[in-house]
Amino acid sequence: MGLIIEDEILKIAKMTEEELRQEIALLLFQRGKLTLAQAARLARMDRLRFQHLLASREVPVHYDQEGWEKDLKALEELNAS
Repeated sequence: MGLIIEDEILKIAKMTEEELRQEIALLLFQRGKLTLAQAARLARMDRLRFQHLLASREVPVHYDQEGWEKDLKALEELNAS
């Protein structure tokens, strides 16, 4: 699914597309809707860079067994591609 956000909205928010992606990824990660790997992918960042973004925003990294398993599966799928 693609999401189209008008350039006008980005101008009003004074954000780039990259910044908006990061904000959405941060929000979904904070709410537990995405794993660390999924949020990093949405933000188009590698996981370490996304973790630095989380730290700069003082967002704790919540990482449980289920999240670890989802991340492992996502990495395996990426390697298989």
